[in-house]
Amino acid sequence: MYEQIMYEVDGPSAVITLNRPDALNALTGTMIEELKHALAAAEQDKSVVGIILTGAGRGFCAGMDMNALDATASGGGGNAAAEQKKMDADPGDKSMGPDFEVAFTYIMSIRKPIIVAVNGACAGLGMSIALLCDMRFASENAKFVTAFSQRGLIAEHGQSWILPRIVGPARALDLLWSSRRLLAEEAKEFGLVERIFADDELLDQTKAYIQELADTSAPVSMMVMKQQVYRHMNMNLGDAMHDSNKLMAESLQRDDFKEGVRSFMEKRSPGFKKIEVS
Repeated sequence: MYEQIMYEVDGPSAVITLNRPDALNALTGTMIEELKHALAAAEQDKSVVGIILTGAGRGFCAGMDMNALDATASGGGGNAAAEQKKMDADPGDKSMGPDFEVAFTYIMSIRKPIIVAVNGACAGLGMSIALLCDMRFASENAKFVTAFSQRGLIAEHGQSWILPRIVGPARALDLLWSSRRLLAEEAKEFGLVERIFADDELLDQTKAYIQELADTSAPVSMMVMKQQVYRHMNMNLGDAMHDSNKLMAESLQRDDFKEGVRSFMEKRSPGFKKIEVS
């Protein structure tokens, strides 16, 4: 079905692999549309609790394909519009609002956890996508590079918004201005990476984390919490508190709350409801 990505479901995990290893998984119009389609498929699959995004071969994603950038710089174009018609998909919760429908920001509105497993180079637009995912797990050989300043560009696709929220303004400006390589250990120190694993353990450990969520956490609760975190980043404290109070009242009426209390009292694993997306 796909030409430039791979998609598989393994238990509660949907694994999406960028699959142009000879080009360090550099993005093309086709890959971007296939990624969007696969994310929509994972969101709609009731068996999927969490989504893993990773890359084939030596790296996660080297950014936009240089041939595509050269065509843009030369005033040319591409066939992205045609590809979008071919791969019709509309992932994410539109109730999150228009801020989460610009370029790749739809990733933040997808109703399930998305963890990027960074297995090597993560640069440019590839880094933008990684930052917009919910969590970043990295291999010991992971490298992060913003790259834009070295191409005569600016921070694109939300990096100027999300990067300082993760690492702070000064560190964000350092990484954007210098385009220096940020290795896994320093990325973890900055808070950009949550966990580091050996190269051959990265994917299995990421799947294990999602399995743990599937065994213990209510999918609807995780969905609402994700929406809270991202929407409340644009709210003042008072509005966020009022919104949380409303959402808490709603959660107290759900069967999941009753099941959570009952399973705790009975010392057994909970049987929470799955997310249904039409």
